[in-house]
Amino acid sequence: MYNRKELIQKAIEAKSKALPTYSNFHVGAALLTKDGKIYLGANIETSSYSLTICAERTALFTAILEGERKFKAIAVAGDTEDYLPPCGACRQVLSDLCGGDLDVILVNKKGKSKKLKLRELLPYSFGEEFFKK
Repeated sequence: MYNRKELIQKAIEAKSKALPTYSNFHVGAALLTKDGKIYLGANIETSSYSLTICAERTALFTAILEGERKFKAIAVAGDTEDYLPPCGACRQVLSDLCGGDLDVILVNKKGKSKKLKLRELLPYSFGEEFFKK
């Protein structure tokens, strides 16, 4: 098991590192590896929105760059009344690189959370199972 409260707090802290120059929409993420290491991410925007990167992918790509390949959970925090889920692009990337068993902890602006499995957020996903022979 892991410390869910700590992961949530780290995601909330990561929000302060966001660079949402155009939307002013701060998002933070904290990704937990199977070995207990936490990688932070924040959204970073550019004037060309398609080149913007989300908090979840920032955390995941940093972890991958550091050699990590096995993940337990990710917490995603935003300044929204409701729980903030990953966007569709992040769901696909998380599915490809972390798998459907990843715990996804959605955090609202009050710090309340809801935990789901990634496969619940991305049912009928397109992944490596279609390429296995």
